[in-house]
Amino acid sequence: MIESAPILGTLLHAVGAAFAALCYSPQHYLHKWSWQSYWLIQAMFCWLLIPILYAWWTIPELGLVLAEAPKEAMIKSYLLGAFYGVGGIAFGLSIRYIGFSLTYAIAIGVSCVMGTLLPRVMEGQIGNILHSHGGFLVIAGVLLGGGAVFTTGIAGFRKEREGKTQAEGARYNFHIGLPIVLLAGFLSAVFNFSLEAGQPIAEVAYAHGAGNFKQGVIYMFSHTGAFTTSLIYVIYLATKNKTWHEFRSTPDGKGLIRNYSLALITGMLWYLQFLYYGLGHVRLGIFEFSSWAIHMIILILMSCGFGVLIGEWKGCSRKTQAILAGSIFLLLASVGILTYGNYLGGQ
Repeated sequence: MIESAPILGTLLHAVGAAFAALCYSPQHYLHKWSWQSYWLIQAMFCWLLIPILYAWWTIPELGLVLAEAPKEAMIKSYLLGAFYGVGGIAFGLSIRYIGFSLTYAIAIGVSCVMGTLLPRVMEGQIGNILHSHGGFLVIAGVLLGGGAVFTTGIAGFRKEREGKTQAEGARYNFHIGLPIVLLAGFLSAVFNFSLEAGQPIAEVAYAHGAGNFKQGVIYMFSHTGAFTTSLIYVIYLATKNKTWHEFRSTPDGKGLIRNYSLALITGMLWYLQFLYYGLGHVRLGIFEFSSWAIHMIILILMSCGFGVLIGEWKGCSRKTQAILAGSIFLLLASVGILTYGNYLGGQ
């Protein structure tokens, strides 16, 4: 049994969330590559190749683990991961209609609360959690975190409007964007369902000596499911827009190696978030289900922090900056409450 260490678990989640907050930065330096070309290469690394290599490296007797693990758990984890891939597509579409900040806040907020609590509701566990030592704080921390994430979205929306970067004209349509972003949030939450569905596989890996790295075997199924959906969508886009030639050369014949390198860096950063997610998850004890909320909340906190450090909020009104400061305080408070609740649960 892995010893409960909630503070260390939260710190490991923070490292993973930092990688997640940075993972799409390389995209800004691509040279004349369409989105679908970049997305396929980074997805191939982070959702297909790296999870398999990581499991092979960290899981002793991987062949035996896969032979003994429940096939039902493998199938469920894969299929739920594929639904998460659909959520990624919906996320991209919603940005077109309501802008980046609202999309990010609503989708992550919904994912944070639903991904963490919905499985507990479906299993009838909420009552027991609320009456257990520290359980009330964990539930309160999840709900507070979801509200704090949404508050950051309001601040971001105001920043976009004040900077006139918000989607305009025919493209901006909140009535169309809202249902799409809610779908994106729900399907993003499904990724946590995928990880939970794969827990029986992780337990078999633990029995074979995987220790703290047992979560890695789940990613072979959850991530591959996400890759499958992305692959189908990218094939459609590349065929429709006739961009298959970009994998061989760019329009001006320059920057191809750089593009592949940047896609590789993106994939590695994205995967590292889940490497540390797994290491943090196993240390949260009886409330390890709260890992998803902790990860999502710290992800938003890191994103806000990086934005402040690079001066993205300097030109905003004092009211917008005050809303941002308040949301950061609420994000920090929710992480503290969640960590303390997990600590009490381990006593």
